[in-house]
Amino acid sequence: MARQDGRQTRLGFGLFEREAALDAAEEALDLLTGLTGEPPSPPERVPAPRDADSAQVIPLHPDREDSLHPAETPLPRGGVLAYAAPAGLGKTTLLAEIRRRAAARGCTVLSARGGDQEQRVAFHVARQLLQPQLAHASDAELRERLGSWYDIAGPALGLRAATAGSPPDPQGLRDALDWVLTHLAVRRAPLVVVLDDAHWADPESLGWLASFAPRAEDLPMLLVVAYRPDELPEEGKEFTGHRSGQRPHGLAPLTAGAVARLVRDRIGAHADDAFCRDFWTVTSGNPFETVELAAKVRDRGLDPTADGAHELRDLAAALKGSGLVSRLERLGPATVRLAWACAVLGTEISPALAGALAGLGDEAVVDCAARLREARVLAEPATPDGPLEFVHPLIATTVYRSIPDGVRVALHGQAATCVIDAGLGPAAAARHLLETHPDGDPWVVTQLRAAARENLRSGAPEAARRHLARALREPPAADERAAVLFELGSASLLTEPGTTVNHLRAALEEPVSDPALRLGIVYRLAQVLAHSDRLVEASELLESETRRTTDARSRLRVQAEKFMWDALRADEPESPARSRRLAALADRLTGRDVTERYIIGLRAWDATLRAEPSSVALRYAERALDGGFNWADESRGFEVPVLVALLHLYADRPGRAEELFAAGTAEFEQQGWRGAHLSFAYTLIGYIRYRRGRLVEAEDFARAGLRLAERVGPGTPALWYATGVMIEVLLARGRTAEAEQVARDHAFGEPFSVTVTIPDCETVHAELLLATGRTEEAAAALTDIGSRLDPRGKRNPSCCPWQLHLALAQAVTAPAQALATAQEAVARARQYGAPSGIGQALRVAAEVSEGADRIKLLEESVQWPDQSPAAYELARSLVALGVALRRTERHAEAAEHLYRGLETAQDCGADGLVEEVRAELAAAGLRPRALHTADGDSLTVRERAAAEAVLRDEDPAAALGVDPAAAARLLSAVYRKLGTDRSGLADALHHPGTPGAHGEADEQR
Repeated sequence: MARQDGRQTRLGFGLFEREAALDAAEEALDLLTGLTGEPPSPPERVPAPRDADSAQVIPLHPDREDSLHPAETPLPRGGVLAYAAPAGLGKTTLLAEIRRRAAARGCTVLSARGGDQEQRVAFHVARQLLQPQLAHASDAELRERLGSWYDIAGPALGLRAATAGSPPDPQGLRDALDWVLTHLAVRRAPLVVVLDDAHWADPESLGWLASFAPRAEDLPMLLVVAYRPDELPEEGKEFTGHRSGQRPHGLAPLTAGAVARLVRDRIGAHADDAFCRDFWTVTSGNPFETVELAAKVRDRGLDPTADGAHELRDLAAALKGSGLVSRLERLGPATVRLAWACAVLGTEISPALAGALAGLGDEAVVDCAARLREARVLAEPATPDGPLEFVHPLIATTVYRSIPDGVRVALHGQAATCVIDAGLGPAAAARHLLETHPDGDPWVVTQLRAAARENLRSGAPEAARRHLARALREPPAADERAAVLFELGSASLLTEPGTTVNHLRAALEEPVSDPALRLGIVYRLAQVLAHSDRLVEASELLESETRRTTDARSRLRVQAEKFMWDALRADEPESPARSRRLAALADRLTGRDVTERYIIGLRAWDATLRAEPSSVALRYAERALDGGFNWADESRGFEVPVLVALLHLYADRPGRAEELFAAGTAEFEQQGWRGAHLSFAYTLIGYIRYRRGRLVEAEDFARAGLRLAERVGPGTPALWYATGVMIEVLLARGRTAEAEQVARDHAFGEPFSVTVTIPDCETVHAELLLATGRTEEAAAALTDIGSRLDPRGKRNPSCCPWQLHLALAQAVTAPAQALATAQEAVARARQYGAPSGIGQALRVAAEVSEGADRIKLLEESVQWPDQSPAAYELARSLVALGVALRRTERHAEAAEHLYRGLETAQDCGADGLVEEVRAELAAAGLRPRALHTADGDSLTVRERAAAEAVLRDEDPAAALGVDPAAAARLLSAVYRKLGTDRSGLADALHHPGTPGAHGEADEQR
């Protein structure tokens, strides 16, 4: 075939009339290797979330990210190339030619093939692709190459044994495999990844590759996939072109002319036209059947003329179905047994393992394999001791289906034993055990449970579920059944919570002799009920178990779980009574173990909700943290560590909150929990940044959390949290229309979740109504929220500012009522004592007040956030005071506050507030000054000196020789940068992670 560029391409026997398919491959390889005249596109960097301790954008895994783009040089463009055709039309031969051409161009080639018998072996294809690139490395080298993904990707790729502990979630594992393949694509560029028989790929590998496929366009990597279109599972939908619009290339049967050429090439030029035409009719132009039939004709010495054409049909029938079976039987029983063994074992068949299954010695295996190769059943090996492989998957399928049912089942049972004896492990044996009939065999149950544990720790819960469901049908012994049900429920936790509930309830109905097992079942059942928005059922289950449990420590653990889930119930009927019981219990505990620390932590959170003094809540929180929490403890959940971290935020210690969240996020990432857990972490870090007034960073984190929550699924708590925080941030940035769109996109409205969300979703929704001018709806919604929260003792406006929004909604129609509502919120804020909360409440009270009271309240509202890290609240109070002063003709004072408010709003990224201030300055005939931006988290020399003067109980103004107003501004910057108020200044300033002092250049203002 002559190409347009003048190069010649020699086509093999299986590649007649495949010019279009090969041209597509050549064009893709041209783009990949940079041989076209088009400038290559640089790889697109995926935006990484921002670090929890700084405003700098960092990669999720900084130890590896830099190595992916070492010089930021433009790389050739990759993509996806898919071929879809029925069996026998030459996909395998075509892909072999593409591999050859890619290698000839200097590409790194990774290849894998799905197998009919290996479809249920998790990560079978992923291991074929990636294991050869890493298997030769020592453990130390592997750790260096995989970095922080070592413990997550290693077990899935069969590079290391899975360790005990909580398994990664499927999304976390996909991210790990994404990283490994991306790393290879850049390091070994250009990279060509070839997957044949994708329709038989295991779901875990196929789903991963399909989700990765769009990224190939921005990497020096070509992903080539071939599959049978009628057999491709849902996981491979990406390769059908539904997203990109690029349909896969089809392969048509050969024309009569192509068949004639092939016949004459294989049999001889003397083959006449009639013979060739009949050849085409018999094979229907199928390349596989054409090549195989030509070989048969040649072996038989059949005269390729019209006189010999009548034998073609019989010969063709012997190539497949019953004809192939008959031909196989003529090779002798030992050869048949070896063929059967190979068909049962699948691909990459070890001769020794096949011989063990067939009951043949080494010499017999060699002889039988030679006969099978001569009969074109097995292919010629690449090396003398290479694995056994069928000539074509169609032959393998035919041989497998020819095995009598009873014999086939028995062979799978024997194969499982052979695999275990060969040291290949329970996971390799389990796929055979899945094909056997239940027989009450304890060994089978043991192997399936072991395989399930291995798959679960490797990040394949669906495979684990299949194994455990089969173990349950064996069935297990009566005293083992509850444990199997528990494991089955745990394996279904991430994918089918409803099924998990059924399995765990069934487990509790079994006789359970082990108290620890029973409590584990109860905890897991309560957890999945709570995460499914069924908190009432979770609470009732734990209440019942409390009455049933006789062991004191076990009962305390059950109580702790009940306290936790009740605290997260938005509709808890007896909240005040629970608070009293919780307070009494927490005061008796010393915090000697995790259970006691959880209860003390819940007491700290409860104190925060009820607006007890923040110092009380912080004291309990530090008691709870003394000894530490494990955020990634699957048996405990991460709720209490999150609540303890968040209460520091409300108590004006966001720096401490971020420190705790940074540690928790690192645990999630190290464990491979990149679904709901990581979504919560990013979302709430965004919420902390929002409360600190770092709105640009807050938006970055909130978007990262929202993206992860969308992957978790609609209606989940993670999505409620992420949507609520995203709306809050957008409103603060002045982008109300965008906030409305986010709410519409994610159905953010009634009915709301019965699980408590942070921030409270109903309040955020009402705030959005207020921002869009739907004041009456907002007032009605906020009144309902108050009637829900007040009787339950949830009175802290720092946590849920419903009263503040209600006062603003009432201001137009009921000003007296609005003032009363705001004054009540101020009283509650003062009771709690967080400066930011007091300042916010005073500002709202001022906005619903008139005359001199308004100015007085606003002046005080500035003083409080000036003593806190809440920059956005400070900006709002400064602007509100400046506006009020301007309208009372106090222009000089107004200008001072407006300029400072403008600078603070600019630092926050509060674009809407910035525009509001600029409009006020213009109305006053003033021009905005050049803005000074904050120096990140770094304290200047003068700021540090002011802070240290406060710690020495000295007057910072006198110590620095400045006026009190300047000293106050210095301290305000200190609180914002360190993320604390006055009471936490000593800890924050002398903490090892505290930003260091820098020069004074930015201090001269």
